[in-house]
Amino acid sequence: MSVNSSAPLSGPVAVEVKVGEKQKNWSTTPSHIVHHFGTSGLAVAVASAVTHPLDVLKVRLQMQFVGQKGPLNGMGRLFLQILKKEGPKSLYLGLTPALTRSILYGGLRLGLYEPSKYACDWAFGSTNILVKIASGAFAGATATALTNPTEVLKVRLQMNSSMKQSGSIAEMRRLISEEGIRALWKGVGPAMARAAALTASQLATYDESKRILIRWTPLEEGFHLHLISSAVAGTMSTLITAPVDMVKTRLMLQRESRKVGSYKNGFHCAYQVVCTEGPRALYKGRGFAVFARLGPQSTITFILCEKLRELAGLNAI
Repeated sequence: MSVNSSAPLSGPVAVEVKVGEKQKNWSTTPSHIVHHFGTSGLAVAVASAVTHPLDVLKVRLQMQFVGQKGPLNGMGRLFLQILKKEGPKSLYLGLTPALTRSILYGGLRLGLYEPSKYACDWAFGSTNILVKIASGAFAGATATALTNPTEVLKVRLQMNSSMKQSGSIAEMRRLISEEGIRALWKGVGPAMARAAALTASQLATYDESKRILIRWTPLEEGFHLHLISSAVAGTMSTLITAPVDMVKTRLMLQRESRKVGSYKNGFHCAYQVVCTEGPRALYKGRGFAVFARLGPQSTITFILCEKLRELAGLNAI
């Protein structure tokens, strides 16, 4: 039986053909690369700026009762305490390094996902869910390894309101002079693990959710598809990355935690936290605080990134 090659395809077959065409159209021209990484970095920076106060609350929640058990403050009570004792500006501590990191880290994290997926498609002839997870893990880990110093500065500033007068540059100089340049890569192991888990769960879930929704529902590329897919991705990434994020924060704030001794590595930190503070401590700052930040941040990031890519003439993620 012959098949008319000029006949239009429809249904699931058409979806698969469109996905395949999109994957093979990834370009390496300078303008495409600039637009590709630039739109990713800008989208993450805007989302980070909007949700930064929630990030400050998350870090403060994760550092409650270090080395001991105790009744944890909720996000609402902590929010009121910070406003009363430190003022509204304290909710934006560490914003400068956070935005710097968002542009660099966000641009690399989202930007490396598509070429990684393309490379896997070229090498193995497949872009299934495992390939998407592997591509996301590689993109997240690589981006974090390169931008870890900005994350260290961000969490240091978020924990100490007295540093806000000196600023990021002064804190970096103080950190290097007192603790050495290696201090800028404190917690890089758990940070890479967290970023790999975050990017793999977030981007793979978003990518796969879009594919499934396009295939089995009337939804097409647009706001509603991006909104639903990003909400699913934000929920999944929150559940997976919360414990690793807590360990990463503790390692980056070693001096704040020195009363319970130095953490040797991520596994030792997790073990010490469980032994001294209980298993639930691995989810300090999780609950509503972490989801309230990562959920909206994922939604804003993906919706804005997709729109910017459309304006730049790029394919959807």
